[in-house]
Amino acid sequence: MKVLIVGSGGREHAIAASAAKSSKVEKMYCAPGNAGIEEFAECVPIGAMEFEKLVAFAKEKSIDLCIVGMDDPLVGGLVDEMEAAGIRTFGPRKNAAILEGSKAFSKDLMKKYHIPTAAYENFTDPDAAIAYLETAKFPIVLKADGLALGKGVLICQNFEEAKEGVRTIMLDKKFGTAGNEMVIEEFMTGREVSVLSFVDGKTIKTMTSAQDHKRAGDGDTGLNTGGMGTFSPSPFYTKEVEEFCSEHIYQATVDAMAAEGREFKGVIFFGLMLTEEGPKVLEYNARFGDPEAQVVLPRMKNDLIEVVEACIDGTLDQVDLQFEDNAAVCVVLASEGYPVSYEKGFPIQGLEEFNKHEGYYCFHAGTKLQDGQIVTNGGRVLGVTAKGKDLKEARANAYAATEWVQFENKYMRHDIGKAIDEV
Repeated sequence: MKVLIVGSGGREHAIAASAAKSSKVEKMYCAPGNAGIEEFAECVPIGAMEFEKLVAFAKEKSIDLCIVGMDDPLVGGLVDEMEAAGIRTFGPRKNAAILEGSKAFSKDLMKKYHIPTAAYENFTDPDAAIAYLETAKFPIVLKADGLALGKGVLICQNFEEAKEGVRTIMLDKKFGTAGNEMVIEEFMTGREVSVLSFVDGKTIKTMTSAQDHKRAGDGDTGLNTGGMGTFSPSPFYTKEVEEFCSEHIYQATVDAMAAEGREFKGVIFFGLMLTEEGPKVLEYNARFGDPEAQVVLPRMKNDLIEVVEACIDGTLDQVDLQFEDNAAVCVVLASEGYPVSYEKGFPIQGLEEFNKHEGYYCFHAGTKLQDGQIVTNGGRVLGVTAKGKDLKEARANAYAATEWVQFENKYMRHDIGKAIDEV
């Protein structure tokens, strides 16, 4: 098969590395890709939102399967465009990707179908939002409705902060048109868990659990980011939690989307909060998480291409999804100053070390090839991932491997997976 992956981050590198293990794959392309993906795929200089060029390329190269990794092209309708051109494509169509594309839609869906989530209200008028906040309980959460690179969420401790938050999202448009509508929801406390799942429109098969670390600084301080590291599995995701979620959240979401005429095929990412009242949905994503994919896919035993095809064909019920009985930890190496401002173009040393060690991976996020040298080209630069027999060993291995890699302005959190010490 000829496979085209759309995207350029660590998630797409993890997808490419996993797909490359399939005996079904003869040739792989990635648009636009990055310096690390070059190991597995031919990278082509077409942006993820350049739909016409992507479709033309897929037709020209007789692509057998397209895998869309990123949220923007999914929400924008790339799957629909590819399918219209006769290209088999993995990912939700535009009318299903709204599950991630609009927080207001997903909250309303959960309310209608009694899927556990935080109490909330939607607003399109900033004055109405501020009036609501005058009677609200704090802390409280403000969310830009649309896509905001995982950063459009503000946790406000008091009314003044919340009022400023409304201004930031709806008037100053810090997150662009994502802030045209806003969700205000109750602040939930508990452990966060991420569960990725494959869906074929009717059947859902969940992958192993993971936990992300969103904040830029140690101790969950600083600004929200796209994710500074993750571990898998989560020791807080017990059998009881899994059984509750299977009955009240996972299948219920798939059935709700089908009932709304929005059949979902692809990956649903469930962001869960394990509250005292039980698990509740924090958010949905309509694709693999980043960096969750970097710890989940290396532990998957199945042929990724076979699972992807089963999702497209509606035969996922025939797949026995299996994961290794071990653990993995990913530590993101970022550029100093991320997620606000940072310099690019610094040479990266030490990447060759990963080829010498079994169970160690270096997934590229913001890198590019410049004059024969791999250099930094983004805020999140690399995801250093390592396996271990358990989470503590995987964590020690991942942090040891971060020392192999050097570049100017290298920055990372030092407490990824520290929560596992409390178990």
